[in-house]
Amino acid sequence: MVSDPSHHWGVAVLYTADPETLNTSSLVLSAAAIEHRIRTLADGKQEISVVAENQERALYELYSYQEENRDWPLPPGGGTDEYTPLFRGMSLIVAGGLALLYSITGDWHQQSIWFAAGAGDSAAMLNEGQWYRLVTPLTLHADLSHLLSNCLLGGLLLHFFFHLTGNGIGLMALLGSAALGNLLNVVGHGPGHLFVGFSTAIFSVIGMLCTISYAGRSGRPFLHVFIPIMAGLALLAFLGSSGERTDLGGHLFGLLSGLIFGNLVRLPSFVVLRDSFALQTTLGAISLSLCILCWLLAFA
Repeated sequence: MVSDPSHHWGVAVLYTADPETLNTSSLVLSAAAIEHRIRTLADGKQEISVVAENQERALYELYSYQEENRDWPLPPGGGTDEYTPLFRGMSLIVAGGLALLYSITGDWHQQSIWFAAGAGDSAAMLNEGQWYRLVTPLTLHADLSHLLSNCLLGGLLLHFFFHLTGNGIGLMALLGSAALGNLLNVVGHGPGHLFVGFSTAIFSVIGMLCTISYAGRSGRPFLHVFIPIMAGLALLAFLGSSGERTDLGGHLFGLLSGLIFGNLVRLPSFVVLRDSFALQTTLGAISLSLCILCWLLAFA
């Protein structure tokens, strides 16, 4: 704002009692290099005035700003991020399921029937068509530290993910993106690659959360706070922080498949479908059934 007594400040372009509107309008005029003056009137309200030759341009800048920001910020309950699933403990169910299966399978060793039947084996998939191995490795872990790291990080990420998608849609997207990540990993490595672990699914969740966050406006600041943290954790693991047994291909392809699957929130019907309890329940049941079916095929 510039105040010059030599000008004639006789043309008002704004009259308001709202300090925020006043300050924002002053910033808009300053950004457009339009000299103006703020004056407090007798009734307590404030006025922004400009010289006569700048009136038309000042009114245009203020009107343009108002039109561009008419629907922002989103009203309470008006954004997709305000959705909350009816059941909020699905991430704990997933982590608990992984822990329960580990208590049965134990560590990865050659004599284990679980790992022989369900571990990721690119040769078995590419040469023998055992495609159920795209899913079964997600539920197996090499040792206790492998399980704990995936459950802790995965549980945190899934908590936010399910709060954005709902439990049923989230589980189906998780299973689909993780399976796609494993498929890309198998094709990329070719025969001879063995793998287990939920980390591909974790990286697909990171990818989906990134896409979801930037697909539209978010009414929850915490999501934007966690996005850089998630990206940092992804980079750390991608660089091989877990040692030479880290499956970098699974991490990378899981992240890429997640970025693709995250676009489901761009579907015009997503918000309506997400609110359907019947659909969420059905998709959740299908996801669980697919996991069970893949293990039945593994032991068939």
